[in-house]
Amino acid sequence: MIIKSLDHLKLISHKIVDNVSEKDCIFLTGEIGVGKTTFSRNFINHLQKREGVEETEVLSPTFNLLYEYDIKNFKVMHYDLYRIKNTEELDQLGIFEEDFNLIKIIEWPELVERNLSDRLELHLKYSNKENERELSIAGYGKWKDINKNEL
Repeated sequence: MIIKSLDHLKLISHKIVDNVSEKDCIFLTGEIGVGKTTFSRNFINHLQKREGVEETEVLSPTFNLLYEYDIKNFKVMHYDLYRIKNTEELDQLGIFEEDFNLIKIIEWPELVERNLSDRLELHLKYSNKENERELSIAGYGKWKDINKNEL
């Protein structure tokens, strides 16, 4: 799928928000600057708006590794694992110790075991055109039948 603009990426994130629920995990892969954090910002802000919570600034958690967003009765945990070098470091973060009332967005998830039940994987790639991106999607669990044409 070709993402034609930032507004198109925002629309995709909003459609995913409309189907997200607690315990879902979204993996975002792609090169630096391709739009992973932009997707996360659109996703979190739309979820906040949907739940009647004031929209907050959503930054890249590259240096902090994690930003948490309290949204009514659940949290969004936004991870950036770019600086994590091995599974021991990953285990120390305890990403999967507490699964209730959480939605996880994980940028750079390459070290994560990919057998999570309700997982959506979005891979963003630079396109030949400067303002476009290529998006490939894989869904597991409740996301396995996601209709890419509806995004």
